[in-house]
Parts: sequence; structure tokens; C-alpha cells
Amino acid sequence: MKALIIDGYVDEPACLGVPPYLSPYPRYIAGALRERGLSENDIHYLTIDTLRENIPGAGELIGKADLVVIIAGMTVPGKYLRASPISPGEIEAIFGAAKGIKVMGGPIRLGFSSEGGRAAKGTESGISLGDAVLAKMDIEAFIYDLFEDGIEGERSTGSFPVRLKDQESIEHRFRTTSEIGCWGVRGAFLIRQHPDYPHCMCELETYRGCGRKVHCSFCTEPFYGSSDYRPVEDVVSEVSALYSYGARYFRIGRQPDLFSYHGTDAGGPVPKPVPEVLERLYKGIRNSAPGLSVLHMDNANPITLATYPEESEQILKTIVKFHTPGDVAAFGMETADPAVVAANSLKATSEEVFEAIRLVNRFGAVRGANGLPEILPGINFVHGLMGETKKTFQLNYAFLQKVLDSGLLLRRINIRQVMAFPGTPMYGRDEAAKKHKKLFLDYKERVRKNIDLPMLRKVVPEGTVLRDVMCEVHDREITFGRQIGSYPLLVGIPSLLPLRKFTDITVTGHGMRSITGIPYPLHINSASLTLIRCLPGIGKKAAASIAAGVPYSNRDDFLKRVSEGEKVIDFIEI
Repeated sequence: MKALIIDGYVDEPACLGVPPYLSPYPRYIAGALRERGLSENDIHYLTIDTLRENIPGAGELIGKADLVVIIAGMTVPGKYLRASPISPGEIEAIFGAAKGIKVMGGPIRLGFSSEGGRAAKGTESGISLGDAVLAKMDIEAFIYDLFEDGIEGERSTGSFPVRLKDQESIEHRFRTTSEIGCWGVRGAFLIRQHPDYPHCMCELETYRGCGRKVHCSFCTEPFYGSSDYRPVEDVVSEVSALYSYGARYFRIGRQPDLFSYHGTDAGGPVPKPVPEVLERLYKGIRNSAPGLSVLHMDNANPITLATYPEESEQILKTIVKFHTPGDVAAFGMETADPAVVAANSLKATSEEVFEAIRLVNRFGAVRGANGLPEILPGINFVHGLMGETKKTFQLNYAFLQKVLDSGLLLRRINIRQVMAFPGTPMYGRDEAAKKHKKLFLDYKERVRKNIDLPMLRKVVPEGTVLRDVMCEVHDREITFGRQIGSYPLLVGIPSLLPLRKFTDITVTGHGMRSITGIPYPLHINSASLTLIRCLPGIGKKAAASIAAGVPYSNRDDFLKRVSEGEKVIDFIEI
């Protein structure tokens, strides 16, 4: 039997699976198929972009596969450098060409929308699935239950004939932590089929769901139930398996709040952190993947840090000890307006978020080996929520101005309009998103110019050297690249450099959310005038003089012949 997993990409509040990220979904499905007796050679994985590129043999797999699985779902809107989520039309076309059993799942089961500010549509009413099945709970559990049980001895040898159940008889259910403890390990081989391998980021799950009694009005995480913590040992075993297949980039990203992993109920607004658990997790990952290149995190609840500062301080010290620099703790602040906080059952006040930002900066603002600070907070704002007024925009802007004026650093400021899903309190109540659309766009532009730009200049000043920037896209005469990491900075390099190669760069300029850089060190005797002009601290006239003077025989020769040579000597090579 042949199975084909098509990754249409996922982007949820607590899970990312857009290249170069590989989400847990396809790995768990592959592990479930292995558990059911399929060999690694029987399980094929393609991204939707691979299909779009018409790579030889990719399209033929759809017609030949006995089982075609599509993973999809964007529950938060995003913009991506070189990937585009699967469209409803593409889903219909793939299932139309497939001859075998067809299953779709992932967060798309909750609905879909093209952008923030628009309510999501129900999946089955918006996509013509034909005879395909939508997994209404966990797709990995549905795939596992699709198979008839074999005899244990036969299954262990892989010799038993694969038998499938009638799809209508299968109960839609959630998988258990013990199941994904097995499937995560058995599906680790799939990383080798990712188009970015070996330079893809493995998203790791520690838990999902939310233990709050009253949930944020727009959030889809409660659809997964209460917090369901994975054992530390299972996460470490999965990392070990991925590492054995060549994975070197990891992000502990699939959870709503890493600081609450295995947290205890202490009667507060959120679980009390258990620092010892986080230390076991990070130490275990480092021991099982000693040569890893990146270890980052994603979500952190600011109210956890504000309510339990001592425990959170211990966790931050653990993270800085075991992670790699350039890390980001993404805070779901949502709003600085207390009226909106109350109307939408949100978590933290602006004062609490500010204290959480201060705490992370205290331990994470020091610059690390890759050129970025060790770990900084990121802030997520959501507009269009219930109770929003014009004053909301003023309060949010004032909060960001306060952070900037205080000297504290933020790595990213994400501003979006709410995407409301059926079943959430927000659904059908997104009038503010439509009413304030122009106000939202004007405010967003003001934040980008007046907050993002000066903040970025603080985070990576001109002359900062960023290590290991992956060159990803050419656009005219510019190469765009990023470090592999959590919320990496986009770097524009005014030269056509080889793609899928790493280079160190010197920061030479700043945009509102991106930077300009040149290769470090710059080989001055062969560099173009365009690159020479970008060297820090010199003008067009000096650049022209440097270009006219090539070749230089050595460092002393350069300093002797270039009047402003001292300004750039540390950024060049002769």
C-alpha cells in the first residue's frame, strides 16, 4: 500500500508548519502509518509548493497512491516569504485526481478564511470534498483508526496485509499523548522528504489545549480541550529520533504557554510554573541532540511571568543556558485597552505585560554568538475584538511608545485583525473589524514607522554581524534571506548570492520590519560598487574611491590608500 501526505501548511496560534517549518501533523500521520505496518518507502510526503513546481513524478503520486492525506488550516493570518498555503481550489483538484481513499484534516476542520477581519467559513460548506473525508478531530487518530488491526507479530515484521475499514464506521476522536509519543518517534524519518532538508525547523509539541475556565473570545486552542501535557521523556525521545535522521533545527512551539508546561493549579489565574520540568526538558533535548544548530521557543503567556516572576526567572535562566541566541518569547497581549480585555475574557493587563517584557529583557537582552540578543519578547495585538473603539488604538500605540521610551527591546510586533471561527464567542460579532478597517491600516502604518523602525535599530544596530543567514529568494538584483529561527529577521542583500547557502552579513540599513546587509567579510577586491556603497560609515564619494583603488594587496595597503579605511576595515577582507 502506498500513502501520500500532502502538506498544505498550517498556521495556528500555537503551531507553525509553513516552510522552513515542519509541523508535527505530517510526522504524527507518518508515525501512525508506520505503526499500522507501512514501511518508510510506502509513505510519501509532498508540500503543496512542490506540486505547484511540477517536479517530475510528484503529480503522478496522487493518482497512484492508495491513500491521499491533505493537511491544511490557517487559523491566524500570516505573510510568508516563499510559501503559499493551499487553496480550496487546489484541495478540490487534488482530490479530483486521486483514485484512492482521500482524507483531509488539521486546523482546517475549524473553518477557513482568506484574511484577518473576515469570519471563517465552515469547511464542508466552502470546499467541495466529493468522496473525501474531513477528519473532524485529530487527523492522525483518524488515519490510525482507518486500518484494521493486524496480528501483533505480523505487524512487527511488516508482513501482514493492510486492511482498511469502512470510513463511515470510524469514530472521530482526539489522539492520546501516549499515541503521539510513539508516532512522533516513528514518523521522524519524514523530515528527509521535506524540500528544505536538512535546513528545516522541526516544530515540537509539549502540550495543547487550555485549562482556563473562561476562554479568550477568539481563540481556537480551547477546541483541543484542557491542557494535555506530554511527558518530558516523550518530547526528548522525539527530538532524539529527529536528530538521528539529520534534524538540527528545533522550536518548542506547539503549546499556548511554554512557561506553564506541567504547571500546577495554585489558585491563580494561570497554572504555577514548575522550573524543574523545563530544566529537564531543555537539558534532555541538548543531551539527545548535542550538535543541534538552533533551539528556540515560541509562545509564553505574559500573565504567567507577571504572576509568578520568581519561577519564570528560573525558567528564563534555563532557556538562556541551553537554547541558541535569537530566541523569541511571543506574548499574546491582544490589547492594552482594559475594556476590550474585559469584554473578551483576555488574560493580562497592559501593566502585567510590561512587567513580563521587563523580566525577559533582564535576562535575554544580552547579545549572543549569532549577532542577535539571547531572547526577546514578541508582542501580538488583535484588533476588531468586542468592545473596541477608537480609544483602543490610542491605548495600544501609547503602550508601544512606553516600551520604546523605556529602553526595553521587542523582537517583533505582530498586528492583525481578528479571524473569527464558528464556535468561538467572537463568531458573528466582528463588526468592529469592518468598521475600523481604515483606522486599523493607518494605525498599523504609524506603528511600523514610529515604533518598529527605531526598535529594530536598537535590536540590530548598524555594523552588527549576523551569522548564518540562509539565502532563500532572488528578487531583481536582491537576495532575500533569513537566519533559521523563531521569527527570523528578513535580510535584503543587494547582490545575487547562491540560494540555499549560508552567509554571514553586516547590517547596513533598516526598514520597518527588515534590514539591509552585505556579506561579511566583504571581499573588497571583487565586490561591486553597490555593495561597497553599503559599507557602514562611508558615503558615495568614499565608496567610489575605494572601488577605483582595487586591487589592494593587503590590510596595510588598504588603510594607507583609503582615507576612511578605519571605518570599514573590520568589515572587509583582502
